Amino acid sequence: MTVTDLSHVRRPVAEAQGLPNAHYTDPALYAEEREALLFRQWAGLAVAADVPERGDAVPIDFLGMPLLLLRDRAGAVRVFMNTCRHRGMILVSEPRRIEGAIRCPYHSWCYGTDGRLVSTPHVGGPGRNTHDAIRRDELGLIEVPSAVRFGVVWINVSGDAPPFEEAMGDLLDRWAEFDRDWVHGGADSRWDLTVEANWKLAVENYCESYHLPWVHPGLNSYSRLEDHYNIALPGRFSGQGTRVYRQLRGEDGAVFPDFDGISQAWDTAAEYIAVYPNVLLGVHRDHAFAILLIPQGPERTLERVHLFYPTAETDAGLRAKNTEQWHTVFAEDIFVVEGMQRGRHAAGFDGGRFSPEMDAPTHCFHDWAAAGLQAWRAMARAAE
Repeated sequence: MTVTDLSHVRRPVAEAQGLPNAHYTDPALYAEEREALLFRQWAGLAVAADVPERGDAVPIDFLGMPLLLLRDRAGAVRVFMNTCRHRGMILVSEPRRIEGAIRCPYHSWCYGTDGRLVSTPHVGGPGRNTHDAIRRDELGLIEVPSAVRFGVVWINVSGDAPPFEEAMGDLLDRWAEFDRDWVHGGADSRWDLTVEANWKLAVENYCESYHLPWVHPGLNSYSRLEDHYNIALPGRFSGQGTRVYRQLRGEDGAVFPDFDGISQAWDTAAEYIAVYPNVLLGVHRDHAFAILLIPQGPERTLERVHLFYPTAETDAGLRAKNTEQWHTVFAEDIFVVEGMQRGRHAAGFDGGRFSPEMDAPTHCFHDWAAAGLQAWRAMARAAE
């Protein structure tokens, strides 16, 4: 396995260098980060709107891990390993509504939407559906710890992370006014972007405003670089905020309704936070968004974008206009993220330096990644 020196990454921002090139290109380090940074934290898997009705089930490959997202009969969103406890067969291959039980297509073992094993046909021989060695109460589907917040389904694959409310406590406090059910905008408020770059570069680009004048000239024309401020909480999240937010208006002057009960501070403000490891969130007085970064290898990332509103009663034309606006902004970032990825193949690049004034959010993310990898490697050494 490739072992990298991360000591220089963890120095103060004025002295630090970024993560070494190999962390963006090496398959072995990609695999290490999968375990250390993505499986051991509360990562974003999907949105609750992917399973809107009871019984809805969606199979998801999350970094090679076969998972099943579903809404159970009680209405709760849950995540299970998408494998039968008998011989490991994939249970659900395509999104569908579970009308009765989840039936394994191999030997017809059946599970309830709560994960319980409810039927084992012929397990004790022809016509005998029970056997003393097959204890159904011990062979339910393997559930992955999950939580739904800000419209996102968060999972902790390893089960090692602190409880969600504890792990995300600082963000929940900061955005307490937005900690409520968000209404997904529907089919016209979701889209995917494929970026030929490592997932970390998408985080790095999102959490800083330094690039706005050159990459987002339209946005910068009214929400200028000098209107922005840094957000950085070591070990948790980082991002940027703006003191100038201009509501989108229709031709008739219509705007989206505001989230109920938010303070006047949000009338002209917005914040954009990268929640480590892979969720990018943005909040405004009248809408919000979530971008889920789904790594697809060391040098490819799927960005799943979702827009949310305070209510389902929103004007379709204005919603489409908002989708177009954000699609333009997010697409503008692709060339710089992919350019940084190509730059990481330069053998002489040392990880780069950080502007202490402008790059604190990005350095915060690098430091978090380095700390997580160091802790993972220490555990591996202790287990030897």
